Amino acid sequence: MDWLTSHKIPIGLWAKSVVDWLTTHAYMVFDAIAFAIEGLIDGILWCLQTPHPLVLVAVVTLLAYVVRRNIGFPLLVLGSLLLIINQGYWEATMDTLALVLGSTAICMAVGVPIGVVAAHNPRFYAFLQPVLDLMQTIPTFVYLIPALILFGLGMVPGLIATVIFALPAPIRLTQLGVSSTPTQLLEAGEAFGTTRWQLLWKVELPFALPQIMAGLTQTIMLSLSMVVIAALVGANGLGVPTLRALNSVNIAMGFEVGVAIVLVAIVLDRFFKGRSGKTRKGGAND
Repeated sequence: MDWLTSHKIPIGLWAKSVVDWLTTHAYMVFDAIAFAIEGLIDGILWCLQTPHPLVLVAVVTLLAYVVRRNIGFPLLVLGSLLLIINQGYWEATMDTLALVLGSTAICMAVGVPIGVVAAHNPRFYAFLQPVLDLMQTIPTFVYLIPALILFGLGMVPGLIATVIFALPAPIRLTQLGVSSTPTQLLEAGEAFGTTRWQLLWKVELPFALPQIMAGLTQTIMLSLSMVVIAALVGANGLGVPTLRALNSVNIAMGFEVGVAIVLVAIVLDRFFKGRSGKTRKGGAND
């Protein structure tokens, strides 16, 4: 085996050379990306942290009633948010929520158009599939290292890592929804003289909407699963007390933070599943 290992292919050195080149020649691009992402996160944080916590709780509870039109879900939202305040993790929860909402917005803005293109171009999707597999299977710490070098400590590298991990979900589900549009619907649209764009907006995307919404909920859950990883690169949020509990073997703190993360996941999931369910019902009636 010595003859095989003595001629090691310098994969790591190649990757280092690429990162060094980007750091030297493209630092302005990454500074601009970091500035834009920081602005997005700061804007979300301003919306979440400027109002009094109880005012925000009341607004979210009212929104929950508007989404589901029953009393059970608003009571769940109200109880969950009040419990988070009671446990002292409100500010950390808002930081985590800003990270989740920011990464979800970027994933959907990028993933849905790519999924649409992939649905109309099988060769492109065949090329894309191994890339998506790599994004979800490669250990997160591998691309956290160049992210730290290119963007520094803070929320930005945490969001970048979250986007890389969660982006395949909206791409795959959008592609699945658009590509599974029945041929009869497409032929009917073409018979009425619709253009290619009209066919996309009025036939394919409405049919694929349940799958797109499923991609949205998957993206939110995957983003929440990255809160601890984001804390390792300096991002604020519920990942910070989680790491503290792990380092100090503090069972009480770990359980409290775990409950807060679970409550946030349940509330966000129910919000968007409610809308997804209405979409399916309306589509069936139509």
